[in-house]
Amino acid sequence: MSRLGKQIATVPSGVEVSVTDTELTVKGPKATLSRPVHKEVAIEVGADGVTVAPKKETKFSHALWGTFAAHVKNMIHGVTEGFEKKLEIEGVGYRAEMKGNTLVLNVGFSHPVEFEVPAGLDAAVEKNVITITGADKEVLGQFAANVRKVRPPEPYKGKGIRYQGEYIIRKQGKKAV
Repeated sequence: MSRLGKQIATVPSGVEVSVTDTELTVKGPKATLSRPVHKEVAIEVGADGVTVAPKKETKFSHALWGTFAAHVKNMIHGVTEGFEKKLEIEGVGYRAEMKGNTLVLNVGFSHPVEFEVPAGLDAAVEKNVITITGADKEVLGQFAANVRKVRPPEPYKGKGIRYQGEYIIRKQGKKAV
């Protein structure tokens, strides 16, 4: 039994949730999000909130039950408050800047690395911190992971791009005899 799936997702005022056979749509003050619904999961909108239940008693449908309950809660949170990820750049000469809707990273390569910010996301650069905000948690997390993948933090000096608050285990390096 899914503990997340049993909980009813409350819908705050100003948020509208609609469900068809194939799609879940959540409209709020910040954005409108939609997600396809799997045929093994039933989503119902009631007066007290949104409930998710499996249609069949199979292991797969029970796995999707908790997953779609989490998706519903993330969508409601995203259209009301939004999500935010912060990335720190550490290293001599490493920097980032915004040029229009493009994030430009100079992180030790012979060329700058450019990323087009996806629709629905906002990125801002202040000194060595990149702040990415948006309503869709999945798109936000994937974009942040793609930016971090350009130059992940290395274990000797800690240079690279890391999430804010991420702890990097340091190695000692070579010793002189």
